Amino acid sequence: MKLDDLTLDIEQHIEIKAPPEKVFSTMLHNLGKGNTRPDGASLGLDLEAKPGGRWYRDLGNGVGHLWGFVQVIKPPVLLELSGPMFMSYPALNHLEAKVEKTAGGSKVTYRHRAIGMIDPEHRKGVTKGWNHMLEQLKKACE
Repeated sequence: MKLDDLTLDIEQHIEIKAPPEKVFSTMLHNLGKGNTRPDGASLGLDLEAKPGGRWYRDLGNGVGHLWGFVQVIKPPVLLELSGPMFMSYPALNHLEAKVEKTAGGSKVTYRHRAIGMIDPEHRKGVTKGWNHMLEQLKKACE
């Protein structure tokens, strides 16, 4: 197995015509209760927006998945999440979400890095998933 097979490093960004404060608060909502799959169904995510806060799927009746923890939160410019995320196997993920003020509003950058036994289907789907999240964020803010 090669190192490239064990790592993931994806960076995506989007320009949004809204101030960083609005973008950041909407981003927190969209990563939590407002999160949806591309088909519009809720993922049942919850994000406790504080250092050490959990990011998890609550499927009801005590069933769910821990996706990670808030590693850094600096409203309205930075959120870092780390943990297994959607990978239920030996892997560690880190998501850095930056919001930068621009002349026309904000630039949001998601950088997802991971190391572990990354499933090829997850490797293919992760770019599509984060792109959906960024598009939803833009739609909600503009």
